[in-house]
Amino acid sequence: MAEEKMDINKLRLAAAEFYRKNGVPATIERILNELFVRQPADVHGYLADAFLKLSTPPRISDLRGRDVFSGNGQLIVEAEIFSIVCNKEKSMSSAAIVSHFAPVGAEESQRSSEYVDVALQWIQEPFRGLLLDQNPCDQYEIDQMLSDFFTSYREEEKVRRDKLKAEASEPEPVTPQVTPAKDKKGSKGKKSLVDEKLFPPPEPAEPVLLEGMAVGSVSLAVAKCGAKIKAMPLYKYISALKNQKEPAHFHVPVPWITLLSCGKKSPGKLCLLEEIILISKVGRPVKQSVTLACELQKEMMRLMSLSGKGGIALSSVSHNGVLTASCDRLEQPLDLITDACTNLKVPLGVDVFLALNCAGPKIVDYSKGKYEVATGGLKSADELIEVYHNLISKYPAVVAVIDPFRREEADQWEKLSNRIGISCSLLSDITHKPQAPVLQGVHGYVFRYANETTVTDIIQATFSYQGSLVMDTMFSESGSDGFFADLAVGLGLDYVKLGGLSGGETIAKYNRLISIEEELAQQGLLVCKEPPLFSEKPKEQPAAAEETM
Repeated sequence: MAEEKMDINKLRLAAAEFYRKNGVPATIERILNELFVRQPADVHGYLADAFLKLSTPPRISDLRGRDVFSGNGQLIVEAEIFSIVCNKEKSMSSAAIVSHFAPVGAEESQRSSEYVDVALQWIQEPFRGLLLDQNPCDQYEIDQMLSDFFTSYREEEKVRRDKLKAEASEPEPVTPQVTPAKDKKGSKGKKSLVDEKLFPPPEPAEPVLLEGMAVGSVSLAVAKCGAKIKAMPLYKYISALKNQKEPAHFHVPVPWITLLSCGKKSPGKLCLLEEIILISKVGRPVKQSVTLACELQKEMMRLMSLSGKGGIALSSVSHNGVLTASCDRLEQPLDLITDACTNLKVPLGVDVFLALNCAGPKIVDYSKGKYEVATGGLKSADELIEVYHNLISKYPAVVAVIDPFRREEADQWEKLSNRIGISCSLLSDITHKPQAPVLQGVHGYVFRYANETTVTDIIQATFSYQGSLVMDTMFSESGSDGFFADLAVGLGLDYVKLGGLSGGETIAKYNRLISIEEELAQQGLLVCKEPPLFSEKPKEQPAAAEETM
């Protein structure tokens, strides 16, 4: 009996020491005093919340990866973050990034599957080891570790490829050359110096390592985990990361809605217009913009259904809601949109504007040294300047043109910019060209969150690239949470390109953007920013900033 009393006394002393050491009595006394003063309706809920705030901050306890399918059937990698919360391991977040320029076809699909396997191996090791016990809110430090690993891998991969090429004694790839002109007797003439000057050889292609999707997926999953720990919406968390504090006000980027596609893959002869994009005037609520775009699209479909209406026919609707039309002439799709706006009494060029994604690099005929504007219709770079100038003059509602030329035609970019003035702006897609020199005449840039891009990379891009930035999220996400709308708002972008008007993933992004706008309005945090529609040309980028993407 005496021994039992001694044991109990020892336990009591040990317990008292344990509670004192951890500050339990003082903490409970303070919380109970606050509870009595406030006297909330949910007493136990108040206590639970008070103790939860005192719990140990979650740290990453596990990182897992799985292969999932994106909306277009592409196999991609999803990363999932786990943390210990109140002594229990919980799944905190997950994210998946689409790998752009993924190969297609039977043999290529097998290679794509191999890239996914490599990405999954990276997540298991070394990424899991690098992130274990890390604070998910240390976004910059984690992204730096991921980027350092990928940079080292890319350098090793380059050495490996060079070694294999040397061992195989493969000849250097032949750069596409302009076919030399022939004289009337059939003999080859001297190579035209004018042609070489106007059509320089293509820049060496930078290999895209598709396994890099693991980096982007893990980085975004970490950001979503950090936002959850801070009990903040992702857009506020991203904004706080960028600005080192949560801003007092937010603005919602103007959505770019793709109405029509009649590019090289469409069934008609026209190749130049890969996308025709609708841009609402600044200040119009997102919901109204989407509603208007839906009505326009319905009217366009009605007009195309009329037999022989303008010679344009609806071919199909892509998985992300973009109408694919069969067109033979440049004017046909723009006339169609003009007629639809007229019928609905929508002032084109006042309430709504248009942007053209020409995807110039995709329509080059290297054997002729020209651009294939339409099947059999070839134009030199200088001739294409006239095509664009005439088109923009005829359709003043066109306020932006994306990738009118290859980057190698630097002179033509500048010439076209000088011809069209500030009425229309030229944009360059920089998704996989971060180290390319700045083009004169470019007013803004289009980029995607893809492959090895980290959250830190896109934050830095908003500082590095002077001019307007358009985030293209058409194929950047798997799932239905629409969190890329959060990224666009959190980054403070003026414009975001979301795709068409159908498909679960695409509509989720529009719905999320609408929800954020309504939430900010209710909280009194929404402001209307009046950005110039690409009316100011960007300044030169600092050399060090070119490595961010």
